[in-house]
Amino acid sequence: MLAACFNADMVTEITLQPVRRHGVDAAILFSDIVVPLKAAGVDVTIVSGVGPVVAAPITSAAGVDAIGELAGVDQIETAVKQLANELGDVPLIGFCGAPFTLASYLIEGGPSRDHAATKAMMWSQPDLWDQLLSRLAEVCGQFLRLQIQAGASAIQVFDSWAGALTRHDYEQRVRPHTQRLLASIADLDVPRIHFGVGTGELLHSMAVPECEVVGIDHRVDLADGIARIGSDHAVQGNLDPAALFADWAVIEAAAEHILAAAGSAQGHIFNLGHGVLPTTDPGVLTRLVEWLHARSATESGMVSV
Repeated sequence: MLAACFNADMVTEITLQPVRRHGVDAAILFSDIVVPLKAAGVDVTIVSGVGPVVAAPITSAAGVDAIGELAGVDQIETAVKQLANELGDVPLIGFCGAPFTLASYLIEGGPSRDHAATKAMMWSQPDLWDQLLSRLAEVCGQFLRLQIQAGASAIQVFDSWAGALTRHDYEQRVRPHTQRLLASIADLDVPRIHFGVGTGELLHSMAVPECEVVGIDHRVDLADGIARIGSDHAVQGNLDPAALFADWAVIEAAAEHILAAAGSAQGHIFNLGHGVLPTTDPGVLTRLVEWLHARSATESGMVSV
């Protein structure tokens, strides 16, 4: 997986395949949230059936100091340039992980159910915590800047594990670092999407001025999510990926429900509420995109991704 992420031709081909096959309205850069960590010298691998595994979990300031500058990302830059040329008018969305999610992997050594070590550091070692998240915000900001300058039309910041936090902890200990990351590319003037998993209780807190779009996962009704976010942001989401295994009538009704709710938002990017499940029938995805395109002829502010 990581080898592919650092191979320009593979990144280009894998990124283009959904656009060719399904006719979606934007491409999403093939990468992984731990790519900037790897590029910054962290010994991280992706283990099949497990996920990212860090060889030496961070427990001290020395571990933070070992996170270097980005290196060896020329293939990623080349891939983005190739994609921008191949895609033409089709936008390319770049992305990176948010500081909290990356910090969790670095502290826990891999995926965690309870994030116990992560929270312990956050509460008991606030200076070290801020040092780590500040460094991650810097590295991720550099990674996003590289993608945008090479041709990405928009970016998305993924906070996959933020749903493990209370609103108070998120706002006090995490949000300032994510805001710093998002603010670091404000001068490049591209749309910024902020997305978290299981973050229904944090949506209002995630709707920061430093992003234009807030992603809503499938656990929250889109209308409720829009009400929590407010009127200053567009939204992205949020069909349940499992819905694609149901009969077409069910899928169509669920999509109609989302479109009806989206009318109260400033703008709407139709998307799944999380990633495509591996055994999803590709034909269903194509049919959904075609249906959305037919509906978009009479709707404003809607794009299927």
